[in-house]
Amino acid sequence: MSTFSGLGTAASALAAARRGMDLAGQNVANQLTPGYTRQRLETSAVAPPAGATRFGPVAGQGVSVDGIARLGDAVLDARVRDTLAASGYWSARAQAAVRAEASLAEPGKNGLADQLSQLWTAWQDLSNAPDSTAAAAAVVTRGETLVARIADGYRSVAEQWSSARDAAELTVDQINAAAAEIAELNAGIREVGVAGGSANELIDRRNLLAQTVSRLSGAVGTVESDGTLTLRVDGNALVSGTRARELEVSGPRSIGADEPVVLAWREPGAPPVGVSSGELAGTLSVLAPAESGGVLAGLAASYNDLAASLATTVNAQHRLGSTASGAPGGDFFAVAADTPAALALSVVPRGRDDLAIAAPGAGALDGGNADALSGIGKRSDGPDALWSDVVSRLAVATAAESGRAARAETTAVAAAAAQQSVAGVDNDEETMSLLTYQTAYQAAARVLTAVDEALDILINRTGLVGR
Repeated sequence: MSTFSGLGTAASALAAARRGMDLAGQNVANQLTPGYTRQRLETSAVAPPAGATRFGPVAGQGVSVDGIARLGDAVLDARVRDTLAASGYWSARAQAAVRAEASLAEPGKNGLADQLSQLWTAWQDLSNAPDSTAAAAAVVTRGETLVARIADGYRSVAEQWSSARDAAELTVDQINAAAAEIAELNAGIREVGVAGGSANELIDRRNLLAQTVSRLSGAVGTVESDGTLTLRVDGNALVSGTRARELEVSGPRSIGADEPVVLAWREPGAPPVGVSSGELAGTLSVLAPAESGGVLAGLAASYNDLAASLATTVNAQHRLGSTASGAPGGDFFAVAADTPAALALSVVPRGRDDLAIAAPGAGALDGGNADALSGIGKRSDGPDALWSDVVSRLAVATAAESGRAARAETTAVAAAAAQQSVAGVDNDEETMSLLTYQTAYQAAARVLTAVDEALDILINRTGLVGR
């Protein structure tokens, strides 16, 4: 073995300790970086050359830096993606249900239940004062206010549906952009791996994007043998190696259509994509037609049903009465054709002379029919009962959706915490690591100095004794 081998051993120790300090500094610097996974230096002892010298066995030849390990866990990473997908789905549904419930303004003075009650109260007041022009005007005004409130409720739901439709397209654009970036990162990671370098930071960035895609689309990820990540949606690859496919949303753009909003690959003749988790799946389920369980379309249909029920029941009773002139009563509400009933509803009478207040043949000052009209609100099959059922069912559904969303979010938070317990940077641990490498560096420097002094004696002082 060469006399200078000690210098090489000490130099390798210095290099390894310096790399260790650099890596500890990298961890500390990125402790707040989203998605960063802590790293550790991988080293191994360099074995001595085979055989013994004439001076006997020799020690090894120092330390080798084998690589930089990324201290993540693929199982925990996959669990985070799965829980984020479930959380995204229930969160989208819960937010839509909560917003829809808030638009009802129930219970409250701006709610339809109160508006219906005020209409029946106005009819009751008119039955007590059938010759009152003011009471008759109150009935017409209450009817028009109720009609406007029903139309406003329907429009609010329609606007929420349109917003959700736009959000679905925006979500698809985000998924496509993230998928394209993941494909680029796959290419970089594979190239770095082939060259023997460290792609840890690229992997961290890719994992963060994969979590985003999973939360949005419910994509399932698999790490391949070459280091690339494959993401699949509905069993088909969204990202495979360095190639990324694109999704698109098609279908109706207004709530009035009875067709579903469809997700498909952006390719000619591509079949629809069925997604069951992720924010996009939650949004698409909200946009579904009423018969498929779409909460917004179902609520819009309820407004139409309320308008139809109101017109049917009130008109039927109004026709049974007679006006002040003795003429038979006509329709109180009109419903235009080829328009959603909630938007087509209007009040026909303009004043007292058009209202069928009296019972037939009872005289101009009778309020019998007005009294009967005021009792519609108490019917078990009337518009009040219908609306009460709508509000109750939506409240129950909203509570259920919110509960599922809260539980899914709790699970996602727990999964992220478990991931960070393994991958997160710990300041105390990094401080100890830094001190360890610093001490190792000082010791290696001392070894280098000792070997240098020994060589100085050997080279420059040997043979001087006795001169």
